[in-house]
Amino acid sequence: MTKLEIASYIDHTLLAPDAGVHDISKLCSEASIYHFASVCINPCYIQYARSALEGSGVKICTVIGFPFGTSTSEAKAMEARDAIANGADEIDMVINIGAAVDGRFSLVGSDIALVVKAARDEAGKLGRSVVIKVIMETCYLDNETLKLCCLCAKKAGADFVKTSTGYGAPKGLEGQLLPNGASEFHVKFMRETVGPDMGVKASGGIRNARTAIAMLEAGANRIGTSSGVRIIESWDESVEVHLPTHP
Repeated sequence: MTKLEIASYIDHTLLAPDAGVHDISKLCSEASIYHFASVCINPCYIQYARSALEGSGVKICTVIGFPFGTSTSEAKAMEARDAIANGADEIDMVINIGAAVDGRFSLVGSDIALVVKAARDEAGKLGRSVVIKVIMETCYLDNETLKLCCLCAKKAGADFVKTSTGYGAPKGLEGQLLPNGASEFHVKFMRETVGPDMGVKASGGIRNARTAIAMLEAGANRIGTSSGVRIIESWDESVEVHLPTHP
């Protein structure tokens, strides 16, 4: 796999709360140079990034209900419409994590469905398409809960399921921080759950080429990372990557 090919899988990401215009400018410049799939940024920078990336072919991805998923469904839908109107091509929304943990999957599903409808309706008005990814925050979910949430996203018509925000911080009984972010296990599990015709995005803690390869081989077909440049610069084009069947 060439550097250009791996770059096409990467959402070049900067979601830090203290990121300023200079940081976003640098992110967009890097995305143009390396031909990443998208930049993934907070909603307030969509218009700026749209101008900075004009003609580059790089998509604008933004986040909805981020990072906790605790906004009301109506607020998430409004946020999605606003993001599309401002120029976003892709939406990464966070599920209602508390509802998922409670087992209230009808609410999980309706929350996703409302955002999907709002985003597609707004994009349709503008004669554009939109890609919708649904962030599960796997570090908080057991396998059965994760499976049912993925199926909710699939039923709602989303395009991708996504592992993590990168901001989840579960704690053990003694208060110690537990692992978060993407794992090969969760990527493979999510791929098996949604099947070959839906996307899986691995995000959270992917900082080097070795981890990126592992996620792709587990079934991911998009990678969210703030280490995109490092991954490309260290990429060995002679290494074989064995991709499973996916869209």
